[in-house]
This record gives sequence, C-alpha cells and structure tokens, in this order.
Amino acid sequence: MSVTTLQNKLKIINSSKAFQGFVIFVIVVSALSIGAHTYHLPPWLESSLWVLDIGITVFFLFELIIRYIASDGIKSFFSKGWNIFDTVIVIGSLIPLGGSTVLLARLLRIFRVLRLVSMVPELRMLINALFKAIPRMGYIVLLMFVIFYIYGAVGSMIFGHINAFLWGDVSIAMLTLFRISTFESWTSIMYETMAVYPLSWIFYLSFIFLTTFTFLNMMVGTVLDVMGEEAQIMRDHQTKQPVDSQGEQQTPMLATPDDTALEIQKLHAKIDQLTAMLTENATKVPR
Repeated sequence: MSVTTLQNKLKIINSSKAFQGFVIFVIVVSALSIGAHTYHLPPWLESSLWVLDIGITVFFLFELIIRYIASDGIKSFFSKGWNIFDTVIVIGSLIPLGGSTVLLARLLRIFRVLRLVSMVPELRMLINALFKAIPRMGYIVLLMFVIFYIYGAVGSMIFGHINAFLWGDVSIAMLTLFRISTFESWTSIMYETMAVYPLSWIFYLSFIFLTTFTFLNMMVGTVLDVMGEEAQIMRDHQTKQPVDSQGEQQTPMLATPDDTALEIQKLHAKIDQLTAMLTENATKVPR
C-alpha cells in the first residue's frame, strides 16, 4: 500500500462522523474516570480505572497519529492551534503516574476533558469567539479600572475613618467596590456609611449603575457580536463544503471552461430533442 493511499484512507477515517463520535465518547469516559479517582474506591476498582486510563491514553496517541498522517505534512498539522493543544495534552498524558511528577501527570489528565472542545465545531466556535472578543473587552476593562480607581480613591478619603478594614486605602477600597459590584452584602456597607453621611447612597448607586449595569452589558454585547461573526463564518464554511450522500464533507470542484462548454452543448441537444418531439406531436393532432 502506497503512502498516498494510506493517507487518503486515514483522511476518510478521520473525517467520518462515526470515528469523531467514538473519540467524543472516549473523552467523556476519560472525564468520568478522572472524577472517579477523587472518591475512595476499593482496590480492584482502582486497578480497573488505572488500566482504563492506560487504554484511553494509548487511544488518544493513535488518534493523534491518524490525524497527523491524514494532514498534508507537519506544517499543515501544526498550523492549527487546536492540533498543537491536543498534541500537548496527549504528550503530557504519557507522563507516568509516579514519583514527583504524579501531580503534574494528574493535572494534565484532567485537561484531557478540554479535548472535547477541539472535537465539537460549535464549542470551537465559542472558544474562538471568546479569544477574539478579549482585545475588544480589554478597553472596557481599562475603563472599568479607571472608574474603580476613582471611586476607590474617593471612598478611601471619605469613608476611611468609618471602617478602615473596608476603606483603609485605595487598593482595599477597590476590593470593597468589587464586592459591591457583585452585590455581595453591599447594603450593609452602604448603611454603615449612611449612618454618618446620609447622602452616601448616591456614591453606591452611581457606581453600581456605571459598572454592573453599563460595563457588564457592554461586555456581553461585545461577546455576542463576535459570536455572531464566528457563527456566520462557520455557516459560510459549511456552504462552501457540500455534504455527500455518506455525510462526508466534500471539497467544492471548480468547473473548467471545457466542462462548461460541454454542458452547454448537452443542454442545446436536449432542447433540440424536445422541440422535435413537440413538432411531431403537433403534426399528429387531427385538424
């Protein structure tokens, strides 16, 4: 069997929905086995989970090898970020569970659950949208930091003598404001300062409206906007790759000028045959 034939067969296997579904099933089983290790289990079950973990690791290794051979070379394979992520996770899973590396090995095995993201296109779309939204959200976070800093400085100057534990300096005051923005017992903080400054409620309500209501909705709107763009890109990609009768994605074929001319000739021939049939039928109709 030639290398090209093997690569084509592995491409068919790698792109088949049955194989991808089985990989997702193994990832779910891997997640359940990792969770089972956190319980106190009998020795025989611990041994069974250990054997299962070895089998899952070997399967992930072979699945990664299949994907690598099915790709168009090392540059094409590692040009996709998800392939790099899967490679790191699989190689990390090969670390033996023993000695000083036992904690690192278990942590990397936990991250194998994230491989579910790389296998499901919809989850990949969500993660891509999140990463693309981070630069836009950065400006919102910067503006929020400015608002937090201003309110923290004002709160430390005005309320510092009331409760130094909450308003002692600007850094502690900013932590208190973060607590207020999450609505964690913020009314008790407000009533404490209102006992000294009755109009201090204006400070709290204006801060909540600026941060919790305005900036949070701006972040949500940014993420939704990017998600809409990613969803449109996914739909365009799917329409450019039609699905055949077996449910596999096909690469669209571009028609050459010769093929177009041949199709036009066939169409003209069919029109001439249809015209001849209609003329013949018309002559047979009695007058």
